[in-house]
Amino acid sequence: MQLAKFYKDPETFACISNPSIKIPVARVNDDYCDCPDGSDEPGTSACSYLSPLSPSQPSGFKAGDLNTTPALPGFYCKNKGHQPSYIPFTNVNDGVCDYELCCDGSDEFEHVGGVKCEDQCAKIGKEWRKQDEARQKSLNAARQRRKELVAEAGRLRKEVEDRITTLKTQIDGQTLKVDSLTQSLAEIERQERGKVVKGAGKGGKITVLASLAKDRIQELADNVHRVRNERDAARGKVDELEAMLKRFKEEYNPNFNDEGVKRAVKAWEDYAAQERPTPNEALDRDLDEILKPDSDSAIKWEDFETVDETDVDVLYKFEEYLPVPVRDWVDTKLRDLRVLLIENGILADPHSSSSDTPESKVVTDAKSQLSSAQRELDADKSELNKHEDDLQKDYGPDSIFRALASTCIETDSGEYTYEHCFLSRTTQKPKKGGGHSNMGNFARIEIIAVDDGPLPPDGRGLGTGARIALKYEGGGHCWNGPNRSTLVVLGCADKEEIWKITEEEKCVYRMEVGTAAVCGVDVRMPEAQGEGHDEL
Repeated sequence: MQLAKFYKDPETFACISNPSIKIPVARVNDDYCDCPDGSDEPGTSACSYLSPLSPSQPSGFKAGDLNTTPALPGFYCKNKGHQPSYIPFTNVNDGVCDYELCCDGSDEFEHVGGVKCEDQCAKIGKEWRKQDEARQKSLNAARQRRKELVAEAGRLRKEVEDRITTLKTQIDGQTLKVDSLTQSLAEIERQERGKVVKGAGKGGKITVLASLAKDRIQELADNVHRVRNERDAARGKVDELEAMLKRFKEEYNPNFNDEGVKRAVKAWEDYAAQERPTPNEALDRDLDEILKPDSDSAIKWEDFETVDETDVDVLYKFEEYLPVPVRDWVDTKLRDLRVLLIENGILADPHSSSSDTPESKVVTDAKSQLSSAQRELDADKSELNKHEDDLQKDYGPDSIFRALASTCIETDSGEYTYEHCFLSRTTQKPKKGGGHSNMGNFARIEIIAVDDGPLPPDGRGLGTGARIALKYEGGGHCWNGPNRSTLVVLGCADKEEIWKITEEEKCVYRMEVGTAAVCGVDVRMPEAQGEGHDEL
């Protein structure tokens, strides 16, 4: 004990609060209060009456001159074989054996009322050491578990950081690609505007109609193939059923007086006697011939899709008769001249939104490539923002809750099963069926003060002091009450488990949860340091 050092001198004892007052060691524990702070009587109740103005102080003491506040927290029990401790002076010689604090029974040395408290320290100490060994084993496992969680949290954070680096590189590349494709599209559109587009002259309407008819006929041909396949499958099933009924008629026993069987046979005979058209294979062969794309009867669509050139077309293509170098030069100059005339409003833009001229394939492809690249860029930027926001989130001490995020644990309590998913939600599930109730969604990490007294022997509790808590809000609405919310208070344990659930107010819950994440963490109240969660 921390006060033992004051009792080491074998000859003289100095009062703890008033070291100038010294008495012989023989007067320690002599059942008479010599020191104003009562420190000379750790093993008796002689000084239990002490108060700052007590009239029965030793001679020579003046009220207010000396410290008359008791220096000892109580009666000292040596508890040999167990752990020494103090017991309140008011409990000394009260006729009750206080074994939980004074297992050696020394607090009842006067045997008031004939009470004699036997020394049980050997038994109690053995049981305590057994429990302490289990607690230490659990604590060591919890510390190891916490190391693993910290390592996992660090690995997960490193993954996010690496992904951010990769995304930034990808975004730089995608940005250059989008800029390049944007410029390329602008150039292609400019070039396309300089091209000569034919009007709907000879054959123009026929070409359009031929294109529509070609698509429609192909659609009809596909449906003919499908219907024929379904017809052939139906024929096969009918043939199979007819064979079964025919065999049934031939093999059944006519002497067996079963009216149902007789009616079935009679129905089959009537069915078989009916005349039915036989399949016309010649028509199928003709249909196959018509549907062949390369048959003589097939429509030659290219005859309708080709438009005869006019003199104007030949004039527009006069550069084709020039040598290649001259042709390229003339073509470029003509395109530039046409674009210049269009841009200055002298010629109409055949590719404007008001024009009926369809967009060319090269422009459509360029726009598609640009759109695809822009979507990839936007997706990468969105993912980057998500990961950067994640790095700013509070994941507790050593970011340890990153390793437990969405880890779920359950426990049964009364008519319900309660579930807690770290940094996600809390849920109430009825055992007898019915919908689940959302008890709150994760909102923040808090530091709260807890005063639950000493820890229970199995260590499954919170005790007293500052604790890390997870706040869940905005749950399902209570009938005639608020939205459900849950305060999850965390205590040290070697595995994640729910210890206790209480409803402190209507639809306001408190859940005590054990986890290795808070083991060995120095937690202090925010006001003790004047800032948020940095105390962790």
